[in-house]
Amino acid sequence: MRNRKLNEKISYHQKYFRPSCLKALNLRFDNWEFFAPYDEKTHDQIQLPSELTRTPEDTLVNYFSILLEAENMYDRSCGTVGQAKIPFPIAYNFLSKEYQNKFSYKEFLNSFAGIGHTSLIKLCQVPDGKHGIRFFYEIETIEGFESRKAEYFGYSYGFIQLIQEKEGYRISDLSKMEEDFLCAPYHGWDHDGETVVEVKYGNWCKLIQHMYPTMKNGYIKNIYFHGNDGADYCIIFISLTNGTDVEIAQFRKSGNQNWKQINLKPEEECLTENATEDL
Repeated sequence: MRNRKLNEKISYHQKYFRPSCLKALNLRFDNWEFFAPYDEKTHDQIQLPSELTRTPEDTLVNYFSILLEAENMYDRSCGTVGQAKIPFPIAYNFLSKEYQNKFSYKEFLNSFAGIGHTSLIKLCQVPDGKHGIRFFYEIETIEGFESRKAEYFGYSYGFIQLIQEKEGYRISDLSKMEEDFLCAPYHGWDHDGETVVEVKYGNWCKLIQHMYPTMKNGYIKNIYFHGNDGADYCIIFISLTNGTDVEIAQFRKSGNQNWKQINLKPEEECLTENATEDL
């Protein structure tokens, strides 16, 4: 019976709030009981239960689960949406103390202006050569216009950095970029991973001797090539809902050595070098 009710709840969200074919990952607190103790509390009156932030992934899934039905819409006439603004003070406590000092609660709340529903559809830990904790995420939101009564689906992605504090793992930095669904089809070379590798690492850096077959696993794409320096390279991309491939990591392997993460910057290193040679 319990599993049936859970499945019915998940199906409800997938049916009415989800045009994407990917299942939402943030469905842990879809009930009033969780939010009730925090009603009418300000962000500085809230202390998160330690179990919410035991691991980096717990922190992020719980953070977005709390924001699932957080609503900061422009004036609506349909009554209460989700849990209204109750989730925002709770979610703010997932930010590190240092990040809160840079990003006030008012700024945090305003960053959700126009948003009435948030689904986390992609979450993936990103290799970090500096041994930090970094994740890639993509969200699907239901948003409203300020000028007229209509809603639309929006898609955004970015990177989240985490640190471990005494109380658990906290978000120390978060970037958010809105996805474009119009320009990519017309100006597409830098939206396609294979073409990006051929242009940036081949044409610009003169590094590619030959390409290997691309390896895809869900929305993760590994693009391999053999370099003119005799080493093999792997450039990792994540495919967004709008079809754009976003580069998240680079690796190099020479001979029988293990893969080593690198940080090539074709725009800065290769284009600058080519421009200098042309002078």
